[in-house]
Amino acid sequence: MAAPRPQRLSVLLPTYNERDNLPLVVWLLVRTFRDSGIDFEIIIIDDGSPDGTQEIAEQLEKIYGSDKILLRPRPRKLGLGTAYIHGMKHATGNFIVIMDADLSHHPKFIPEFIRKQKEGNFDIVSGTRYKGNGGVYGWDLRRKLISRGANFLTQVLLRPGASDLTGSFRLYRKEVLQKLMEKCVSKGYVFQMEMIVRARQLGYTIGEVPISFVDRVYGESKLGGNEIVSFLKGLLTLFATT
Repeated sequence: MAAPRPQRLSVLLPTYNERDNLPLVVWLLVRTFRDSGIDFEIIIIDDGSPDGTQEIAEQLEKIYGSDKILLRPRPRKLGLGTAYIHGMKHATGNFIVIMDADLSHHPKFIPEFIRKQKEGNFDIVSGTRYKGNGGVYGWDLRRKLISRGANFLTQVLLRPGASDLTGSFRLYRKEVLQKLMEKCVSKGYVFQMEMIVRARQLGYTIGEVPISFVDRVYGESKLGGNEIVSFLKGLLTLFATT
């Protein structure tokens, strides 16, 4: 039996120093949802960006209306997982999209996520760079090797049943995301991977949609040596505890 159409979609957009990217990603989201007839809200969780991201978000709230754009800032950088928990407290949608605000995830894929969800009545629909016509654009060889290597290691050790574990462009049923957030303990790069591993443990169903991932246009990439070390530690911890 087909799932009912999502009545309302909440997009959680954690931001840190995204003043250049935020207006464009919000414009693309609004255009996509209006063209597709999707009822939506966009929740911006800014972690005290020093570059004025919050002021930009306030302007966007005025332009599109506070029923569509909700700024829910925090005083400082407190991590991705807690940003989602914070955003969910304010979400009124029965489905939630998580994505990056740096234009690496194009909103045009969200209607495909919704179609996929309805088709299989999935609990989670994950964007994948590693299946079908999915891909990565703008990364150098080092970044591609790290990402592929991380994904391969995870597949071998954890057998999660999904092709893209470190991606952060997904659609969740709200209650499923809430349950997973209660279970997840990881921070940083490992967090998205743990979400899928825990989802499998809890018996949630996962659909996948191939996506094009484009490296950020403005600002600094957040992947450095420390993130790679913490990823490997997190992976081994998950392997030992799941």
